[in-house]
Parts: sequence; C-alpha cells; structure tokens
Amino acid sequence: MHLLSRIPPVVLVLAAIASIQVGAALAKGLFAQLGPGGTVFLRVAFAALVLAVLYRKSLRALPRRDWPLAALFGLVLGAMNLSFYYAVQRLPLGLTVTIEFIGPLSVALWGSRRALDLVWVALAAGGILLLNPLSGALDPVGLGLAVFAGALWAAYIVLGAHLGRRLPGGVGLAASMLVAVLVVAPMGATQALPALQDPGLFIVGFGIALLSSVLPYSLEIEALRRMKESLFGILMSIEPAVAALVGWLLLAEALGVREWLAIALVMAASYGATRYGQHHVPAEPTPEP
Repeated sequence: MHLLSRIPPVVLVLAAIASIQVGAALAKGLFAQLGPGGTVFLRVAFAALVLAVLYRKSLRALPRRDWPLAALFGLVLGAMNLSFYYAVQRLPLGLTVTIEFIGPLSVALWGSRRALDLVWVALAAGGILLLNPLSGALDPVGLGLAVFAGALWAAYIVLGAHLGRRLPGGVGLAASMLVAVLVVAPMGATQALPALQDPGLFIVGFGIALLSSVLPYSLEIEALRRMKESLFGILMSIEPAVAALVGWLLLAEALGVREWLAIALVMAASYGATRYGQHHVPAEPTPEP
C-alpha cells in the first residue's frame, strides 16, 4: 500500500474503473469456452482464494454474530455477478453497465424530496427510453437481467455500507466472497471444469479475478482514505462511458449515436445526483462490474 499512497486518489479511482471494465471484457471473451456461469465461478473463486489468504487470521477470529450479515452480502454479491455476466452475454458491455447503473443512482436519490432531484430522474429515464427497449432492438432477457443486476447493485451498496462499518478493512469482503462462491457454484462449477484442463483459460480466469475484484477493491479503498465520498461518486459516474469504450476497443461493440446519448444522459443524472444531492450513501467499492 506504500506505493499506492504516492498515487493521487483520483488516478486510483480511474484506474479501478478501467480495471473493472477490462476485466468484464476479458470475461466476455471466455463465454464461448466456459459460459457466463463458468466465468463467474472462476472469477469469484479466485477472488475468494486471494482474499482468504490475505485475511486468513482475521477470518478465523471473525465472531459468529458477524457471519449472517457477511452471508447476506455474499448472496447479493454472487447473484449480482451472475445476472450481470448473463446480461453481458446478450447485450453490449456499455449498454449493460448503463442500465445496471440505475441501481446506485436510485440509492443516491432514495428519500429525496427536492424538486431538483426530479431533473436527475428525468435524465436517467430519458437515457433508458432512448435505448428503446420496447422496440425489440435489445434482447428482452438481457435487459431484464441488467435491470435485476442494477437492483442487486443497489442492495450491495446499502449492505456494503453496513458491513464496512461493522467489519472495517477487507475481512468483511473476504467472508462474503466465500459465501458468493457457494452461490455461483450450482450454475458455474461444472461449466468451469474445462479451465482445469487448459492452462490458458485458468490463467485468464485468475487475471479476471484480479482485474475485476482484488485490484479495483484495493485501489478504491486507498482512494477513499484520501478523498471525499462525494468526489468518489462523481468519478464513478463515468463508468458507463468507460464500459462502452472498452467494449468498442476490446470486443468490437460499436454503439450508435442514440446509444451514446443514452449513456451521456445516465452519466449526467449520476453526476447531478452525486454532486447536488442531499442524501449521500457511504461509498463502497464496486465489484461490477
């Protein structure tokens, strides 16, 4: 962490966002061999292994009373990753993240009664409508999975705030990741078996775990120590655009003007809700995507 302490926190957050989306793009590249379930299983299992090694002493000392919250968080974490990866199988990465982003945006606006916040709701709604889900242009199953992943992302933020206050540091995430392995195993363990026979798949799966979970979590934790949560939230609003850019560069997923405008509206809504909102949810590292 000494090296990370020398890097400006804004750079750490931007690097974390890029890491998550590159990891998601690499994961989509494994779908042909392992399927979304097998890819999720590799990611979560490797991340759980790394975190368990890092926090092995703290995990052994974790009181029984703290395990129910960690288990609930792990359930949400596992289900969120499954629904996201299955959505990405059917939709472009940038659009999936844009739709999913409605989850944290809803949390940011929850309980607000200010007229200004209606502007952010309208912008977000306009962005989703621009994607024209009723026209059949978007896969309806993928769309539903992305919306479900967004709802789980909202639950992740709320539960993660409680878990972070109750279990500071990474021990809470380590415990939850162990539970998440059990959640994704029924749909992914069998699909992941080819990775045991192919060293290339095995290595890529481990890299996805590092890029999508371990590395961004470490970067964001260090950044949050030295920056305001509101600034963190503002920076996170660029994630849909980064996802779209990574999807274009690594997956050849070109988007039209309508899709880019939709992404811009959702980003503007996220920025406004974070910058001018009165209700700030404690910022938590993003697993997502």
